Amino acid sequence: MGTSAVNSGEQTDRQSRILDAAMELLSRHGISGVSMRAVAREAGVALGLVNYYYDDKTTLIRAALSRVDEHDLLLVAPDPSVAPDEQLRRALRRVAGADLLTTRYLSLRLHLWALAQADEDYAQINAAAFDRYIDGVAALISSARPELPWEVCRERASDIVVIQNGVWLTALLGVDKASIERSIERTEQIAFAPLDGTASQEQEAGQP
Repeated sequence: MGTSAVNSGEQTDRQSRILDAAMELLSRHGISGVSMRAVAREAGVALGLVNYYYDDKTTLIRAALSRVDEHDLLLVAPDPSVAPDEQLRRALRRVAGADLLTTRYLSLRLHLWALAQADEDYAQINAAAFDRYIDGVAALISSARPELPWEVCRERASDIVVIQNGVWLTALLGVDKASIERSIERTEQIAFAPLDGTASQEQEAGQP
């Protein structure tokens, strides 16, 4: 492996450590706990290195929002090796994964959402990420239920995301697993509901 490749890998690792540190501070203390010096201390790097990768605290927060956006899109990323119905079910259940229902992750999301309400720039970033995630859910619904118009798929995706965000927020309060499971089942009902939204699955299949 060449020296340039090693250096590139080291730079990526350092930058990732810095961003991880910023997100850790955000999850614990909110925006008030994030400063370039605090991030350098948390990451175990020199302050100059933080300034090298990120111009200021605002740049760091933008990067944190982008990281969460990328993670959310992975939750709804299509998998050609899996049947569309199963893809959709997996995506809907993925939001209740043990790696997401942690105090650190949920606290981070809460602080980032609060930032979006307090700053127009952050709000625009958050809104664009929100739209991308809804489109991702809608695309999975459309693939599993191709007879549904895109507008209906997106409406269902929006309703599903409301429930998912509720799961994430209330999980911080210690909501029991049974409640979370019922919420996930509700998102599945929304996703797979008949077009008119009234007939049962059995009726749609032509069963008495």
